[in-house]
Amino acid sequence: MSKSSAPSSPGICYLVGAGPGDPGLLTIKGKECIEAADVLVYDYLCNPEFLRYARPGTERIYVGKKAKDHTLTQDQINELIVKLTREGKVVTRLKGGDPVLFGRGAEEAAELAEAGVLFEIVPGITSAIAGPAYAGIPVTHRDHASQLTIFTGHEDPTKEETSLDYAKLAKADGTKVFLMGVERMEEITGKFIENGADPETPMALVRWATHGRQQTLIATLGTMAAKVKEAGFKAPAVAVVGDVVKERKNINWFENRPLFGKRVVVTRTRQQIGVLSKKLRTLGADVIELPTIRIEEPHNLMAFGELVQDCHTYEWLIFTSPNAVDAFFKMFYKIYNDARSIGGVRIAVVGPGTAEKVKEHHLAVDLMPEKNFVAEGLVAALKDFQNMENVNVLWVRGEETREVIANELTGLGAIVDEAIAYRTVPEKDDNLEAIARLVNEGADMITFTSASTVECFLDLNIPLPAGIQVASIGPITSEAARKRGLTVDVEAKANTIPGLVEAVLEALK
Repeated sequence: MSKSSAPSSPGICYLVGAGPGDPGLLTIKGKECIEAADVLVYDYLCNPEFLRYARPGTERIYVGKKAKDHTLTQDQINELIVKLTREGKVVTRLKGGDPVLFGRGAEEAAELAEAGVLFEIVPGITSAIAGPAYAGIPVTHRDHASQLTIFTGHEDPTKEETSLDYAKLAKADGTKVFLMGVERMEEITGKFIENGADPETPMALVRWATHGRQQTLIATLGTMAAKVKEAGFKAPAVAVVGDVVKERKNINWFENRPLFGKRVVVTRTRQQIGVLSKKLRTLGADVIELPTIRIEEPHNLMAFGELVQDCHTYEWLIFTSPNAVDAFFKMFYKIYNDARSIGGVRIAVVGPGTAEKVKEHHLAVDLMPEKNFVAEGLVAALKDFQNMENVNVLWVRGEETREVIANELTGLGAIVDEAIAYRTVPEKDDNLEAIARLVNEGADMITFTSASTVECFLDLNIPLPAGIQVASIGPITSEAARKRGLTVDVEAKANTIPGLVEAVLEALK
């Protein structure tokens, strides 16, 4: 704190730089502040996917600010974060990029200091450096520039005259980067040239830098304003002026990935969505995360707990989803404090994703189908492994799961108990940003990883964009989609997340 007086409440406000947009560029400290928050106050340029790091029940307040369109004024934002902090809450104020680099974070910090409340400034990665880097443009380079000048193209509109000295800027050595200047491009580039800058100086604009929808416009100082009008190039964008722009032809890594320029919708639960999204983003896709389902406890938690308690009395423990594994061990460790309490029960799983979840608990998987990662494949594997007559089996499953395991194994003479571990319900959290992006921007493909993701997405009554392809993880999911009138364009050969990613890549590259 800047003031010596004690805070009036135990609340604290974290002024967090959320980075330029790529989820991987959020700092560890920033993520910890989101996880700790009672209230999230976030901006237009913050990636909405960061909100999933918040605890359930965290209040979210959008205070988006873009040119000429403010949800709240800066004074109102200042009043809001002071009020919330004084109430004793942990307030995480998420700001795009870095909070104090043209982000008005210093003004917010001053208000918090004046109010006598606790606050911290958590720096973030600025788009002034990350944006050019993701466009293959280093802001400094031993062959081109050993000096970097950063300035804003959007000054305080109440100022009668600019405080920028274009004569000095034009003559400054090295690279010049400016933010928030797209709408004033003609004026800014004109001022540079008027003050002696070479109109042939290379220049680049990077829009939505570090996002999958990144766009880069290359021109010169003298031609950029006309190119912006011609291309209809809009904010938010970072501008780079200098010979470093020439390096793009050699190190343009981000925009050269196989799925760059393709937009893919992911519909898994908020807890699971990151795995598929990360794999697609690594390949360059612009991912819209639109979770349609969430996992909740079963209606009869007591009955589930009793079966988990007796798990060591069975010959086989069967898991048919990663969610079942999570729910089982959450209950298991409420009952037991020693993993050995699971006894000598053998473990069978439906596929690699479920197997990985079991291995996270340092337990081995005894049986998994070789390639047919569905219930029918698991039954066939058990039948080949041993005679199932009078074999005691505990099947840990979701409430809506097909009855194939129980019906088929009972038919083979096994004694099957069903432990209902969880329910799949429609996701009720606010998905407005993701839905708006899908409706307004369209997408090349939508992915479904279970029948429930299909059902719950279609129940949202969101019109699918023209030309969008439907990708399914496997035959059961495909059947659910076709029953609801969808055409399945892509089905994974291996019914796993990596298999689905491979199928998407093959279809879209």
